[in-house]
Amino acid sequence: MKRIIPILVLCATLAACSTQPARHATDEPFRSVYHHTPEVNWMNDPNGMFYDDATGLWHLYYQHNPEAPVWGPMHWGHSVSSDLIHWEHKGIVLAPDSLGTIFSGSIVIDRNNTAGFGENAIVAIYTQSEYIGQHQSIAYSTDGGMTFTKYEANPVLMGDIADFRDPKVMWDGTQWVMTLACQQEIRFYGSSNLKDWTLLSRFGEGLGAHGGVWECPDLVKLPIINHKSEIINHKWVLLVSINPGGPFGGSATQYFVGNWNGKEFRVESLELREESKWLDYGKDNYSTFTWHNAPNNRIVSMGWMSNWQYAQQVPTVAFRSQNTIARELSLYRDDAGEYRVRVVPSPESWAIKGEPINQLNDACIVCLNLSGEETSVITLSNDKGEKVTLILDVHRQTFSMDRTASGNCGFSADFAAVTTAPITVHRSPFTVTLFIDHCSIEAFDGDGAWAMTNLVFPSEPYNHIHVVGGEATIYDIK
Repeated sequence: MKRIIPILVLCATLAACSTQPARHATDEPFRSVYHHTPEVNWMNDPNGMFYDDATGLWHLYYQHNPEAPVWGPMHWGHSVSSDLIHWEHKGIVLAPDSLGTIFSGSIVIDRNNTAGFGENAIVAIYTQSEYIGQHQSIAYSTDGGMTFTKYEANPVLMGDIADFRDPKVMWDGTQWVMTLACQQEIRFYGSSNLKDWTLLSRFGEGLGAHGGVWECPDLVKLPIINHKSEIINHKWVLLVSINPGGPFGGSATQYFVGNWNGKEFRVESLELREESKWLDYGKDNYSTFTWHNAPNNRIVSMGWMSNWQYAQQVPTVAFRSQNTIARELSLYRDDAGEYRVRVVPSPESWAIKGEPINQLNDACIVCLNLSGEETSVITLSNDKGEKVTLILDVHRQTFSMDRTASGNCGFSADFAAVTTAPITVHRSPFTVTLFIDHCSIEAFDGDGAWAMTNLVFPSEPYNHIHVVGGEATIYDIK
């Protein structure tokens, strides 16, 4: 979500917030151990994610207000990592200018110098927002994405509507394709040089959820993997974030499975029914993007771990927001024969799993083996009686997470919630993995059939786990 606020109001807000000294929040109880967070102040959408073959670095840019822990004039912050776990902050790479503030966008490696900035130039394509509308601009880097020079003839694509933003650009084999969010539809543009863009087609009318503005789209080709873990084919998937209109209120990311023919994206016939497909069934995974140029043809994604219903009120002090762990995406067929996105923790995320321990703590991994023949109930709790309850309901074929008694829920009427994922592949036993990190719980089906991400703010860490209908093994974090 990118709200347009008059500049005078923004300046007044920043002046009020900047009177409070910003401190590095390493001592905050909700600072994550193994998730990316800003050093201080506000962060939302991940932007411009790419992998650099030459250095082995994963680059993560993000929407950032460097002056306050609330949304404000957007910049691009920058962090790098060699393992998707340990992040080094590099500061701001794109700041507002006379064309407007810097909203979300993407990065590509221009290997063949199509834009004329040099062979292997790193090119950022991003939205600029101002009073007269939203437009797309570009900038280029010749030092591996550490610094950028803005193109002197910006903007390269002028908007004609109020919500005209979040360009995700990729090479489809013959042309650069820009996937752009335009109110409640997606527009596809083509270009040979990243500077001159032609409208190819539009997508979205009558399809998917339309309870709010469409944002942060990503068109990506995913492998179809069978039960033997073999790649048997590929299909195109369009990720579209929406706010509001998620399955449990506020923000969420939906997706469509189909085909790209160089001009149009067309869904599978079964996709035409009313059911929306969600990438994550929690309340706190939004603006999911995939990395450009990930090694070994991997499709690696990361989302913003929050919800616009309460993102600016969560009870952290010097910083707000974090990203999900890195996740890998592919496709599988459910019991009804429909293609669905498989979401699993990346190998880098799994690499933090340490030795088994006897007690739950605030940064750990829990592996659950659930019978699948009876309803299983998992309760995470602390000595104050605060708890999160997870239920695998074999009769309703659902997995749910209840955080209504999880701790501090009073900062927003929208925070206390029960989230539920449908079980589309029936099997026994079930395996579920929980990645727990101070203020977040990310739950994954063992085969990737669903994922669920929720924030929690207990007054003290959950240190007890009780399982009915299965067993749990707790692992420390390396």
